[in-house]
Amino acid sequence: MIAFLGTGLLGSNFTRALARRGETVAVWNRTPAKAQLLADVARVAPDPEDAVRGATRVHLSLSDDGAVDEVLELARAGLDPNATIVDHSTTSVAGTAARAARWAERGIAFLHAPVFMGPQNALEATGVMLASGARARFDALAPALEPMTGKLVYLGEEAERAAAFKLFGNLFLMFLTTGVIEMLSFARAIGFDPADAATLFDVFDPGKTLPGRVKRVMAGDFANPSWELGMARKDARLMIDEAGRHGATLPMLPAIAAEMDRWIARGHAHDDWTVLVADALRGTR
Repeated sequence: MIAFLGTGLLGSNFTRALARRGETVAVWNRTPAKAQLLADVARVAPDPEDAVRGATRVHLSLSDDGAVDEVLELARAGLDPNATIVDHSTTSVAGTAARAARWAERGIAFLHAPVFMGPQNALEATGVMLASGARARFDALAPALEPMTGKLVYLGEEAERAAAFKLFGNLFLMFLTTGVIEMLSFARAIGFDPADAATLFDVFDPGKTLPGRVKRVMAGDFANPSWELGMARKDARLMIDEAGRHGATLPMLPAIAAEMDRWIARGHAHDDWTVLVADALRGTR
């Protein structure tokens, strides 16, 4: 039997997918009405302790470190000593390390397995699931986790590595989406229909350049530019000035421009604009 604690958008669809594969699932949610929506495919438990009683695996999909710790404490008395906790929540690096150590001291196996998934991915077993922790534990769980995702990625023995990589990914997604928002805001500011501006991506796929950009950044070869920092700063000025002429302010670009100015003042105007990352690579600021 499997327990699933947290039946929000991801947890509910994970549960439905598990039930479709013939698994017996008990569910609990802080808002009982959400758990009750799964009554056709799972046993709805009145509390976490009841939900986990008899479960060989206890999956969680909760909001944050505080929620994970609180719910696990509520479930603790019902946990089988041989059960494994599999936490899919996005949590902090420090919190995940402390949690793994705490449950190891209690003799309960714990694996952090956050995901890059939307609700439909959870239902269809697509997307990416990260995992980190003891290799033997991961290997034992892999046959159960692989059917839950399109790709299962083991990141290493340190319990907190998956938490870190999930945050890396979410940080990038935030900036990627912010870039789209900034572009569409700029289009509207200068009198273009955002839907018209978005057709740029029918012919221009910046995603294809990402692997090359990452390699260039990591190589630190800033003295052989493909786009000089000074020229990139000129383009930023054009965008900011153009928006300003239409009475609009771009929320993100001025901060990037200020960082460009800082590096230009340090003598890097003719380096590749990716020199902005140099301090991060060197561990300085």
